[in-house]
Amino acid sequence: MLLKGVALLSGCFILGQLIGETLGRILHIDANVGGVGFAMILLIFSQNYLEKRGLFNPEMESGVMFWSKMYIPVIVAMSAIQNVKVAISSGMVALLAGIIPVVICLATMPFISKLTKHKTENE
Repeated sequence: MLLKGVALLSGCFILGQLIGETLGRILHIDANVGGVGFAMILLIFSQNYLEKRGLFNPEMESGVMFWSKMYIPVIVAMSAIQNVKVAISSGMVALLAGIIPVVICLATMPFISKLTKHKTENE
C-alpha cells in the first residue's frame, strides 16, 4: 500500500509535468509552466476521489506523506535549475504561471472544505 501512495504521487507529478510542458509549448516558451502546481491539484482531486470511494487507506496515505516530507527539498532543487533570467524577461507569462495555479487552488479550497466538513459531520 505504501507503494500505491508513492505511485499515486508520482503519477500526478508526471501528469502535472506533461501539462506544464504542453502549456509551455502552446505559449511558445522553452520552459515548464506550472507543472508542479498542476501536479498538486491533480493529487488533491485524486486523493478526494479515492477517499470518497473508500480506496484511500492509511497505508496508502503514508506513501503520499513520505514524499510530502521531501517536497521542500525537491522544490528547492527544481528551482535551482530554472532559468530565472528568462522567467523575468518573459514578464506576464512568468507572472501568470505563478498566479494561475494559486487561483485554482484557492478556488478549490471551499469545495475541499465542504467535503471535509461533510465527512466529519457524518462520523
